Amino acid sequence: MTDATASIPRAGHHGASLLTLDGRVKRRNAAEARFRAYGLTAIVIALLALVWLLFSILSAGSPAFRQTFITVPVMLDPAVLDKKGARDPADLSKVTTVGYAKVLAKGLSDAVTAEGISTAELSDKDIAGLLSEESAATLRNMVLADPALIGQTIEFTALANGRIDGYYKGRVTMASAQLDSNVKPAQLVLADALKDKGLLGRSFNTGFLTMPDASDKRPEAAGLGVAIVGSFYMMIVVLVLSLPIGVAASIYLEEFAPKNRITDVIEVNIANLAAVPSIVYGILGLAAFINFAGLPQSAPIVGGLVLTLMTLPRIIIPTRAALKAVPPSIRDAALGVGASKLQSVFHHVLPLAMPGILTGMIIGLAQALGETAPLLLIGMVAFVRDFPAAPPEGFFDPAAALPVQVYNWTQRADPAFVERASGAIIVLLVFLLAMNALAIYLRRRFERRW
Repeated sequence: MTDATASIPRAGHHGASLLTLDGRVKRRNAAEARFRAYGLTAIVIALLALVWLLFSILSAGSPAFRQTFITVPVMLDPAVLDKKGARDPADLSKVTTVGYAKVLAKGLSDAVTAEGISTAELSDKDIAGLLSEESAATLRNMVLADPALIGQTIEFTALANGRIDGYYKGRVTMASAQLDSNVKPAQLVLADALKDKGLLGRSFNTGFLTMPDASDKRPEAAGLGVAIVGSFYMMIVVLVLSLPIGVAASIYLEEFAPKNRITDVIEVNIANLAAVPSIVYGILGLAAFINFAGLPQSAPIVGGLVLTLMTLPRIIIPTRAALKAVPPSIRDAALGVGASKLQSVFHHVLPLAMPGILTGMIIGLAQALGETAPLLLIGMVAFVRDFPAAPPEGFFDPAAALPVQVYNWTQRADPAFVERASGAIIVLLVFLLAMNALAIYLRRRFERRW
């Protein structure tokens, strides 16, 4: 059509030109503009919700990575820690944390007196209350590791009590301290005085990533060490089992299995298993691996087996899609030059499908890392203080997991545990982002053009 013919009136349109927008065209264009506006609005709302979620998690969890510490000179009195003076490890181990708490309390009291800080309203017990109950255990472990320290005066950096730490993080105020039986306003004043003298300060809390969980009375000492190790062990089990089984099943179903009713039923069930709620796998794991097989509760091997069952359909489906995406001409060309069916699959089809397979595998592992419900049913919600041993024994030792640790901390009353739960979510998100970034890298690294 040319400009000359564009102005020719169309029959039934009352002389309207194609270059003139009538009401029908205007309504169609307006509907298209509204649809674009709806889509853009949806994207903006989703991004705002994501930003709000990340901001709330980061603002609530970032304080968990900084902790309040009190550094005081401590005299390791032999009269308390080694009454026999033989430095015998058996005798030293008999001294409980109560004895070390007395040594710490005296060291803090002497430091306060030496700095000329007034403590008229506080008893010796109140002054010692500035220190975490975990500090005595930390000092005891230090002395047992090096008995030669007994009799010396050392600079010891101790965790501050959770209420003192909360005071510098905004959870505790002078007004709330008047109503709190666990802290006194005079203790907060003393903490400020110690801070002015340089004996109290805040620094990066490495213990949050390395220490095990702690009791309700010591939230400042709670860490993710056991949960990180437990999650790592479970991911090893999932990787070792789900990758070869899932890839082998996908290759057979896509390349070798005959197309009949049996394979149709298998494919339908794989798709259905991918949609089964994760808690169902927890019930299956409880019945099969714990009640029937007799494996220990709260062990990484059981968690890994349950997550493997849950992850297999999520690996098989993308793996089959990656194999199906390879052009049939690749298979035909390999068979045409004399390759067997097995050679055509493993020498040509599988390398070309490897980016999609690796991406599906890592995304499946990332989803398994964040699962909580099946792990709760197999007992991984238990309070675990001891680190599991090295593999393979460690796979059967009690352990925790990162998502279960988050759930566990949110159930506790002290606000410090809520802070640590948000910090654990940040650690979990870092792991998930790292795994997804690895999936993107592997996809680009092994991607081939044809």
